[in-house]
This record gives sequence, C-alpha cells and structure tokens, in this order.
Amino acid sequence: MRPGYGISKIIVGVDGSDASLEALRHAQHLAGSLNAHIEAIGCWDFPRMYDSYLLAGIEGFKESAANLLNQAVSSVFGTDTPSNVTVSLVQGDPRSALIKAGRNADLLIVGRRGHGRLAGLLIGSVSSYCIAHATCPVLVAHTPDKEDEG
Repeated sequence: MRPGYGISKIIVGVDGSDASLEALRHAQHLAGSLNAHIEAIGCWDFPRMYDSYLLAGIEGFKESAANLLNQAVSSVFGTDTPSNVTVSLVQGDPRSALIKAGRNADLLIVGRRGHGRLAGLLIGSVSSYCIAHATCPVLVAHTPDKEDEG
C-alpha cells in the first residue's frame, strides 16, 4: 500500500470456481468504496505431456481458459463489466502469476475452495501459497454455506 493513497489496485485470482466468483464480488465491493482498480487474472498453461494432447487432437488450452475467465467475469458483472475492472489472461502457474501481479498491487484476493464441512476448513494450495509469499495483504474469500444463507 502506498502511503497516503490507501488501496488503489486489487488483484483477483479467477479460475471460474464459486470461490473465485466470490473473490471477485468482494473485490468490487471494496473497490467501490475505495475508488480502486481491479485486475481479474486467469491463468493457463500447457500440460506437462503436451505432445500427447496434440496427438489425441486436444488443443485450445489458452482459448478454453480465456472463455472460462470471461464467463466468470460476466457471471459476476453481467454484460457490462465496470470501468474499474480489467481482465488479464496469463500463461503459467497461478501461484507464481498471482504473486508476481501482487508485487504491483495493494491487495490480492483469492478464493478458498472447500468441499464440505471438514474440508471446508482447509485452504487450497494457491491460497496457502499466496498467503505465505505475497508482498501485499491477501484476502481469502469463500462461498457462504447454504445453511448460513438462510
């Protein structure tokens, strides 16, 4: 965070999961009152055995990731993405990409994927990595439990 400026840039990791959509919602809620810019980052990479995928006729990893990212942003904001939101697709491991992006940000928001009551207490590998290695504050968002909604 730059002294005297507060939070001006928020990075959000978006993988299309419900938790990442919630992270994007949290970012917009915070950004609205702080007049901050949001960068929604999706990541993609070639599989380790890329040649095998090509032989099987499976391609389009980047295009699939771009579609997933755009669908996630549309799911949260509808057809009109707010002017304070940019969308970036980065090739590489999500952990490294988010840490790198966080170097120029004031806040990094990632989703926590939980699978039920017990597993829901655990933090995923990307969230854990970001908490341990980010140079800016990290907020880990989670989806509300169905029982908590109402």
